[in-house]
Amino acid sequence: MFFHIVLERKIQLHPRYFGPHLRDKLVAKLMKEVEGTCSGRHGFVVAITGVEDIGKGLIREGTGFVTFPVKYQCVVFRPFKGEILEAVVTMVNKMGFFAEAGPVQIFVSNHLIPDDMEYQAGDMPNYTTSDGSVKIQKDCEVRLKIMGTRVDATEIFCIGTIKDDFLGVISDPSAAS
Repeated sequence: MFFHIVLERKIQLHPRYFGPHLRDKLVAKLMKEVEGTCSGRHGFVVAITGVEDIGKGLIREGTGFVTFPVKYQCVVFRPFKGEILEAVVTMVNKMGFFAEAGPVQIFVSNHLIPDDMEYQAGDMPNYTTSDGSVKIQKDCEVRLKIMGTRVDATEIFCIGTIKDDFLGVISDPSAAS
């Protein structure tokens, strides 16, 4: 799920950037350091939408660097248990398959795949229904439900299922060709 929240961070700036464009340099450095990162508490920072406040800088003795406290608004992505997501399958093996929904990697175990689907090994491993009408393979899109999440300091891991109503393959690239 996406949230729009306010966060705070301390940004260090070299003295050569002091001048009329100090604010622009601080915002550029903030974006470079923060966008695309993950904090276990808030989730993945997708984008910075605005800077609310830049506090007074504190000079670091001996180096000349200045540390500025910056308060900013950002959009974060954090998956929750029970949430329904659309994801792209990245790898299929006999244990299940991995899919990605934005920056989050989700594992779907073969126990959480419908019973009528069987693993097919080969040059393009996949899970196929007995009648061959539905196929889960690399690069196909699936709708899945998050069963659980594990949060580390810099990453979020998820376990998902497609063993429920209205879940499963939503687009198959091999069917189009």
